[in-house]
Amino acid sequence: MRAVLQRVKESSVKVDNDIIGRIDKGLLVLLGVAKGDTPSDAGYLASKIVNLRIFEDDDAKMNRSLLSIGGKMLVVSQFTLVGDCRKGRRPSFIAAASPQKAAELYEYFVQQVRRLGIEVETGRFQAKMEVALINDGPVTLVLESH
Repeated sequence: MRAVLQRVKESSVKVDNDIIGRIDKGLLVLLGVAKGDTPSDAGYLASKIVNLRIFEDDDAKMNRSLLSIGGKMLVVSQFTLVGDCRKGRRPSFIAAASPQKAAELYEYFVQQVRRLGIEVETGRFQAKMEVALINDGPVTLVLESH
């Protein structure tokens, strides 16, 4: 499982010109699910992301977590994160989990983040989405469960 985290001042996601998810200060998480990923991977990433100290404290040092600042999370599924571009000129997505399995693990990830006390907004699985954000920092990190 792979996640791209972006620390944001605000972020939103639209489907068919309707905003379906919006947050203020917090994290935009783009989440890709690969074949072989399990609920354990989703739980690991949920805990890691919620507790990752990437927000500034009063001394402008990255010492605070999403949980400690009371931030929110916008989670958007993105199977292209598990794409392989090493061969040829078109990405291969054979490493991506099946849509059914990916949807289950995406929902499980969201549930785990909520269980940890974070307010979560989401995109719509398998929909064509428009994601907007104001990156804060900018701070962008890539995490993997393996």
